[in-house]
Amino acid sequence: MAVKNQARKDEYFDELETMPPGTRDEYFEKRLAHTITDAHKNAPAAKRILDEAGVSPSQIKTIKDLELLPVTRKTDIIEMQKSNPPYGGFLCIPEDEVERVFVSPGPIYEPMQHTGIKWFAKSFWAAGFRKEDIVVNTFTYHMSPAGILCHEAIRDCGATAVPVGTGHTEVTVKTMLELRATGYVGTPSFLMAIIKQAEELGYDFKKDFYVKRAWFTGEMLAPSVRQTLENDYHIDTYQAYAVTEPGGAIAYECSCKNGLHLMDEYIVEIVNPANGRQLADGEVGEVVVTPVHNSTWGLIRFGTGDLSSIVDDVCPCGRTSKKLSGIQGRIGEAVKVRGMFVVSKQAENVFLLFKEVGKWQITVDRIGQRDEMTITAELCDDAYDKTNLADEIGAKFKSICLVTPDKIDFVSEGTLPQDGKSIIDNRKWD
Repeated sequence: MAVKNQARKDEYFDELETMPPGTRDEYFEKRLAHTITDAHKNAPAAKRILDEAGVSPSQIKTIKDLELLPVTRKTDIIEMQKSNPPYGGFLCIPEDEVERVFVSPGPIYEPMQHTGIKWFAKSFWAAGFRKEDIVVNTFTYHMSPAGILCHEAIRDCGATAVPVGTGHTEVTVKTMLELRATGYVGTPSFLMAIIKQAEELGYDFKKDFYVKRAWFTGEMLAPSVRQTLENDYHIDTYQAYAVTEPGGAIAYECSCKNGLHLMDEYIVEIVNPANGRQLADGEVGEVVVTPVHNSTWGLIRFGTGDLSSIVDDVCPCGRTSKKLSGIQGRIGEAVKVRGMFVVSKQAENVFLLFKEVGKWQITVDRIGQRDEMTITAELCDDAYDKTNLADEIGAKFKSICLVTPDKIDFVSEGTLPQDGKSIIDNRKWD
């Protein structure tokens, strides 16, 4: 179907964004064949997955053929990397050729080559970042990939990147003001915190600051927050859907903001999480991702645990890829808190270190514009020093799960339901 292009010629980052549908199908089939063959040849874990499924690389010719293979989940990678360190058999290149390694909760060690991820910038380009922009990047520059990948994507758009990192709200306010920053990259809740801090310091954010566009990932952008930022502060907002294990942003918004365009560097399936079967466009299922532009990492059919659906329409922006409707929830026992996944098995490893604790439960709520996480733990003996124990659990939880709990409540044995979930997400995105 022809697409009416209502966008400026320089709106597109690369030619892949406007491929005709037939051309995109051919492109995906060619990239998929190369990816499967390369992974089978060079990544022992990928070879084992295909061999155990009784599938040869030559049988995977189309996206539909991926149904022949099982979905690999975060917990699978964690266990594979424990039994076959450091990369679990997914590395497709010699270890001495790995340029850098990121760490996501689990932990999962993710090797990556800088030369292969310039396409990550197309989500920032679609948000309008250009050479004249000064952009504060508030993602961590620690082990997580978000800070560095976003920094490089900002630079690939020609803009100036300011590596602010996480926290330090008042310092960030001062930096944004004095550098006359025009762009923000981070979570929506932290931008709201920055605005609130600026106003508490006596500034009129709309008049005194220069921020005109913001790029978000790591948490859902609530419609009410978008309305506040765009209507009250005149900040043009964009969101992207990123998953660290496959390598970065999977989908991104254009100026039409009616869904997230799928990156052409991944094959994205929406599947029934119970059996891995692909669902029709419009049906809600699990987002499953296969990178087809990453010769380093032989990950095939990675199950994100996120729920969404595919939108296939004609976008006025001129981009021709299908879109995700937006993330509609999570399956299983993992939730994203302040931009980081908290996995039930990870949390379990924390509490195995504390003989004082029997059952435990994590609750995530949304208070104002911030995720708040509470740990409720049953004590085997009420005589324990609760203050010191809370400090020790909090520190160990942050060390293993990379997120600091806001509150730790201790209760007596038998208080928590015996068949209750270990992680409860009470957040509502209105």
